[in-house]
Amino acid sequence: RGDGSGGGRWGTEREAALTDDDLISRIIEREGGLVDHPADRGGITKFGITQATLAAHRKGPASEDDVRNLSVTEAREIYRERYIVGPGLHRIASEALRAVLVDYGVHSGPGTAVRALQRTLGVVVDGVIGPDTEQRANLLDGRRLALRVLARRAQHFGEIITKDPKQAVFAHGWMNRLAEQIVEVA
Repeated sequence: RGDGSGGGRWGTEREAALTDDDLISRIIEREGGLVDHPADRGGITKFGITQATLAAHRKGPASEDDVRNLSVTEAREIYRERYIVGPGLHRIASEALRAVLVDYGVHSGPGTAVRALQRTLGVVVDGVIGPDTEQRANLLDGRRLALRVLARRAQHFGEIITKDPKQAVFAHGWMNRLAEQIVEVA
């Protein structure tokens, strides 16, 4: 694009722009289909959508069967509303940074991802993309910020496992996901 907002997959002009639809497709691919691991604190998921997230989206109770029957179309709506537009991540100009934040938000909640960004930026940490967070994030190099947020995410994984050692069963997958994102951004 040449306007400083990135232009290609991760801000390079050689490749097509990474749309929110592309980003959601990547997340659904990473998350996979139906998962019901006994140690997963989120419980049963499909396409990475938990029962609680589905209930919040539908503004009413959701059963395990509702999760099992979740369509990819509804999952895409949930990702767009709750993980991109709702937390304001659509206002992040850097494709690399937006992709890292959305993926972090899917795993740990959008507020956690935004707070990691805010700590990295040195702005007020409130978990909300307000004018200060948006302006500062969009003025700085998005790829460098993305790598710094990924470093904070690695620390967060360590904190999760330290607080609840049963979560160590997921460490290998979490580290693979983190490594994949580092390679995509670098």
